[in-house]
Amino acid sequence: MVRMPPIATPTTLSGTERRTAAPPWLVMLVVCAGQFLVVLDVSVVNVALPAMRTGLGLSELGLQWIVNAYVITFAGFMLLGGRAADLFGRKRIFVVGLMLFTIASLAGGLAQQPWQLIAARTIQGVGAAVLSPATLTILTTSFPTGPARTKAIATWTAVGAGGGAVGGLVGGVLTEYLSWRWVLLINVPVGALVLVGAVVWLIESRQGSGRRLDVPGAVLATGGLGLVAYGIVQTETDGWVSASALLPLAAGLVVIGAFIAVEARAKAPLMPLGLFRLRSVSSANAAMVLSGAAMFSMWYFLSLYTQNVLAYTPLEAGLSFIPHSLSIVLGSKIAPRLMNRLGAKSLAVTGAVISASGMVWQGTMDANGTYLGTILGPGILMALGAGLTATPVASIATSGADPADQGLVSGLINTSRQMGGALGLSVLSTVAASRIAGGHGGAGLADGYGLAFQVGSVVLLGSIALMVLALPRRRADVGHG
Repeated sequence: MVRMPPIATPTTLSGTERRTAAPPWLVMLVVCAGQFLVVLDVSVVNVALPAMRTGLGLSELGLQWIVNAYVITFAGFMLLGGRAADLFGRKRIFVVGLMLFTIASLAGGLAQQPWQLIAARTIQGVGAAVLSPATLTILTTSFPTGPARTKAIATWTAVGAGGGAVGGLVGGVLTEYLSWRWVLLINVPVGALVLVGAVVWLIESRQGSGRRLDVPGAVLATGGLGLVAYGIVQTETDGWVSASALLPLAAGLVVIGAFIAVEARAKAPLMPLGLFRLRSVSSANAAMVLSGAAMFSMWYFLSLYTQNVLAYTPLEAGLSFIPHSLSIVLGSKIAPRLMNRLGAKSLAVTGAVISASGMVWQGTMDANGTYLGTILGPGILMALGAGLTATPVASIATSGADPADQGLVSGLINTSRQMGGALGLSVLSTVAASRIAGGHGGAGLADGYGLAFQVGSVVLLGSIALMVLALPRRRADVGHG
């Protein structure tokens, strides 16, 4: 789930701007509606995936790109979007991002070929990456420091969590009663209304800094991740030693190497490499990549299992995920209080252990599974653990950074989570497909999905080991290796 883009330095508004500004609640409504759309689209398509596959003839492995095309571009361009908002104006970038997101949603809803849908999801991700950081910076520049801003940011956070939580239910309702196309088309009228509100009610602000946009960095990071993910997918059909797998893998690693070289020399790098000298930043981001790789795919495989194996309708599948959604929200809400008692590191490890136990349990699924015996219990554990883990890991990542870098580090931890999720989905989908290919019918599908959860639990155990060994325990430890 997407949480916190980089927070830019607040901008002081002129007297004229104060007089012409819309009421705060209207600004809040417009900004939170934009954030809700962005976060919703990370999860809303999951329940619609089987219907998309039937409608467009997508392959089992190709199906993942409906999710990954959005997540990879979202993660790769998020930091760039935040800087663009600072330089060119928060309102202007909000409007541009929303227009791009809405047009891509229309194109995806009308797609007639798989490549058209994947291309639309890619552009959607770019639009989301441009839009999302602007939503928070608009709030921080529209509300004065103190209780009003704190309440505004809390509302923004709750809306984001709600968007991710209700995605499965919204997707199920739209797919069941309209069509899978409406999980994308619904963004068009809503986006148009928000766009009008943004033009009328938002006022322009910018940081006025001389920083440059690191466009090459964003393109290289996104391209490298996409090539690696594509190479992993190709290993299932052609093998690890095939040219169709090795060439994109090698090209992806070269592009990622070029990204590191560009960041090391850039005057205003997208990802300042010096930050990773801090133990808190490097260890927390590494742990987030691994935990994201394991946890992100949970909704994807559960959606396929409930519909392809247990024959749930899209609506039934969406309803079945309500306890999971409530659990992840609950975990996120109680995490700050538990951090005060247990400490951030202990809570992160505890949450990951809870989630890993749920993944091991979920890995026992079979073709004769039931909701109470196969989905509810392990799903609650996985989701609760995910909610408990994310907040303390993010807290550790930001605790050792300079105050001027807090927003950037917050953006980095979320980028790590999304990129880890994209690579994890590629790997686990390939693992599941290899088992499915050797099975028959529903039993083969259940075995494949179960294996994905089992391998995911192993990846999460790796994250737990990293947390135990590398995360600083006390604030005094932060920044010292």
